[in-house]
Amino acid sequence: MGIFGRKNTDDTTSAAPASTAVSADLAALTGEYTIDPSHSSIGFVARHAMVTNVKGSFLDFTGSLHLDGSDPSKSTASLDIKMDSIDTGSADRDGHLKSSDFFKTDEFPTMTFRSTKAEALGGDDYRITGDLQILGTTKEISIDLEFNGAAKDPFGNERVGFEGKSELLRSEWGLTWNAALETGGVLVSDKIKLNFDISAIRNAG
Repeated sequence: MGIFGRKNTDDTTSAAPASTAVSADLAALTGEYTIDPSHSSIGFVARHAMVTNVKGSFLDFTGSLHLDGSDPSKSTASLDIKMDSIDTGSADRDGHLKSSDFFKTDEFPTMTFRSTKAEALGGDDYRITGDLQILGTTKEISIDLEFNGAAKDPFGNERVGFEGKSELLRSEWGLTWNAALETGGVLVSDKIKLNFDISAIRNAG
């Protein structure tokens, strides 16, 4: 199986490990894909005031995938995210996140991810590791993925779908702003959870 392989639930034999088996169907998915932002989402969750979660998303992003069915470890992914498209449902909070306290979007308008490694974990589960750049600082993160399938939509587009999640410590990218609470703790958690729901269209030709 590869980064985009699916487990065959009808196979009860003890075949080769999922990380090495490549079927003709998977090989047929090999190609270049463009992420469809109108049917994809990139979100995040942060703990607020130690008691609740604040959810947000980025509304403007582009990305691409290279899927290799013959040698899945050569599959790659890239993302470019416009930081001023951040949306948490509060204009005041969004403005603060764009300011010099957090993302400094005037100086650093884009967050980027470039994969460096692809792994099959078994079944429909995979992992992409790569370099995430925020505020000019680049650190490695891993994104755990679940392959949701492949299909041709009513317009003739060949699509593949993935769901993914990751966690990071924002302080490692210099995002250290915070405020102390009278009851102890801080206003914004250091740990941030990232969520990806990706639909990608195979490029023509």
